[in-house]
Amino acid sequence: MATIYQVSELAGVSLATVSRVMNKNTKVSDKTTKKVLDAMQTLGYKPNSIAQSLASNCTNSVGILVSELHGPFFAQMMAGIESELRAAGKHVIITTGHSEEDKEKEGIDFLISRRCDAIILHVEAVTDDYLISLSKGATPVYLMSRYVQELKNNCISLDNKLGGYLATKSVLEQGHTEIAYIAGPQFKADAANRLAGHKQALEEANITFDPSLFFEGDFNETGGSSALEHLMNKNLSFTALVCANDEMASGAMKYAREHGYHLPNDLSIVGFDNVIFANYLYPTLTTIDNPVAKMGEMAAKLVLKDVYQTKNIEINRFFEPTLMQRDSSAPLKI
Repeated sequence: MATIYQVSELAGVSLATVSRVMNKNTKVSDKTTKKVLDAMQTLGYKPNSIAQSLASNCTNSVGILVSELHGPFFAQMMAGIESELRAAGKHVIITTGHSEEDKEKEGIDFLISRRCDAIILHVEAVTDDYLISLSKGATPVYLMSRYVQELKNNCISLDNKLGGYLATKSVLEQGHTEIAYIAGPQFKADAANRLAGHKQALEEANITFDPSLFFEGDFNETGGSSALEHLMNKNLSFTALVCANDEMASGAMKYAREHGYHLPNDLSIVGFDNVIFANYLYPTLTTIDNPVAKMGEMAAKLVLKDVYQTKNIEINRFFEPTLMQRDSSAPLKI
C-alpha cells in the first residue's frame, strides 16, 4: 500500500504540500496540484480519511437522526438534507430514534462518537432541557420540525398550529359543522399544535369541541383506518374528517370506501403534510403542505453556514403551511 511519503517523493514536493492538495487548499498552484494528483494515481494512493479528520479536526460528515426510516415524510426530509450537503462535498450518517427517549439519546451518542461535524435532529421524546444541555457540548446541534426558544437560531420549524387551523377552516368554509378529528400522538409537539389549531378554528366558528369526535391516532395508515372504524362504531354524525397527517388520512379513506362511503359526497377528508402520494390517492387528497424537503435543505444550509463557514447563504428558520385543495373534500350537500 502506497504511503504519503512515496507520493511526496514521486511528485517532488514536500509532505506539507501533499497534505494541502488532499485538503483542497487553494494556496497550491494548479501545476503542483496536478503533479501530486498524478503521483497519487500512479501509486494508487488513497488518503486515510480517519487520519485526515484527526489532523484537520473536520470529518466532512453530518449526523442525522430521524424518528423512522420508512414513509415518504422522512424520505423527503432526508433527501433534502443529503442533496444539499452532498453538493457541498459533505456526507451524512443516518440513524433513528423511533420516538423513544432512550433510543433518541443512544442515536445522538452514536453520532457524536462518529465525530460528526454537526448533527441534525428530528427528535420527539427527549426534553427541551436535554437538548439545551446537549447544545452546550462540542458538537453543534440543529433541530428539524421542532422549536426550542433557547435554541431558536438552530431550529428549522413549521407553524403546525396554523396548519391545523387551516385544515379545519377549509371544511368549515365548505359548510361543514360536524367535524371529526384524528390526532397524532399528543406527546409529540407537532401533533399537539395541530390539534390546538383545529380547536381554534372551531372556536372561531362558535362550535364546541366534541371529545366524542376526537381520536388520538399514531401517524400510521393503519391508525387512520382504526380511528375511523372507532368513530363510526359510535354511531355519531359527522360530515367531515380532519386528520393530523396524510398517512392516517389515506387509511381513513380506504376504510370509508370499503364500507360504502362515496368520497367526498358522504364524507370530506383532509390530511396534513402533502406527501408525494397525496396527489395520487382516489380521490386526490386535500391536505396541508408541509415543505419538509425545503426545510431539510434549509437545515443543511444552516450547517454549511455555521459549521463550514460557507458564504452567501440566506437562512429561513420558520416555515408556514398552506392548504392544497383537492378532491377529497367538498361543500356540504344539504
